[in-house]
Amino acid sequence: MEKKDLEKLFIKYHEGKCTEDEKALLEAWYLDFNEQDLDISPKKIRGIGEQIFRELPGNHTAFLKIGVKLAIAAGSIGMMITIGVKFIMPKTIPGKTAAIHDIKPGGNNATLTLANGQKINLSAATNGQIAKQGSIQIFKTASGQISYRSIALSSAADVGTTNNISTPKGGQWAITLPDGSRVLLNSASSFSFPTSFKNQNERIVQLKGEGYFEVAKDKAHAFIVKTDQQSVKVLGTHFNINSYPDEPAIKTTLAVGSVQVFAVNGRSILLSPGQQSILKEGNLTRQLINVNDELVWTRGAFHFSDQSIQSIMRQIARWYDIDVHYEADVTHEGLNGRISRYKNLSQVLSALEATQSVHFKVEGRRITVMK
Repeated sequence: MEKKDLEKLFIKYHEGKCTEDEKALLEAWYLDFNEQDLDISPKKIRGIGEQIFRELPGNHTAFLKIGVKLAIAAGSIGMMITIGVKFIMPKTIPGKTAAIHDIKPGGNNATLTLANGQKINLSAATNGQIAKQGSIQIFKTASGQISYRSIALSSAADVGTTNNISTPKGGQWAITLPDGSRVLLNSASSFSFPTSFKNQNERIVQLKGEGYFEVAKDKAHAFIVKTDQQSVKVLGTHFNINSYPDEPAIKTTLAVGSVQVFAVNGRSILLSPGQQSILKEGNLTRQLINVNDELVWTRGAFHFSDQSIQSIMRQIARWYDIDVHYEADVTHEGLNGRISRYKNLSQVLSALEATQSVHFKVEGRRITVMK
């Protein structure tokens, strides 16, 4: 398939003229290549197209089997694409995963707690300056982020001043720290940090839950992220920490640069890009991973790689603010796939049901997972 053919498909999609197979082609193409540069060579596009077309219904029976196993073939072109892949994601079953009052996905929602105890609802706050502490001004930007700016030399009021941003279930928030470092906080997380790093030997912050960090380089002042069971030391790099208390392990994933991970028992590991440390029951190990898959939540999607339904539902529960229960005989089979975090809950559950490994009973915000 030539590049011009893909372009024609995008035009047809925007005009609402795509067939179901063409929608399936676009969906599969996007899910497989959304982390890559769209300006790829005609030869590469032709190879992608030929591979996907071979796997479309009627062209190759294997894709149906793969589709059933991976099944969570949803996502978005731009922000969202209407799912037309009927052989992968069936229509929602009325009265089961569908509901008149469907549960919406999470979004930007967080609370900022200042050093004096004042709490600010960030989603309700207007753009512009929302607070001032000593020589530090706190702004909410037009893009919905929180930014800290120094308006003068640091004062005595800045020393030891700590702020906290917490996200509820179904919330996330982006922060620009006083040193220019950026943090994206996932749902059900808490992040504490000083309002100024001036006159400090180290830049120390604390995390509960999950956060993605892009740390500003400063070789003279190490950046340290502390969690309950470990600390991560960097000089300037991009990495992710997943430290939810209901997860069996703390995972630190490195995208750029290098980080040193220290467990509270004294063990440590140095990570290189594409590596992930796993701290479980005091044992600190290292493994190679696909960074794009691990960080896909920062781009608005869930990614599951041979994960149990229990692991998957923990992620879904935090993002949709639901209560999950299990029947005794629920499957322990590993599931794989990707789906947009901007879908309603019923669409996510329908995609999981398409695996034929699990089914769901929905009662308000109580979800029961059944075989």
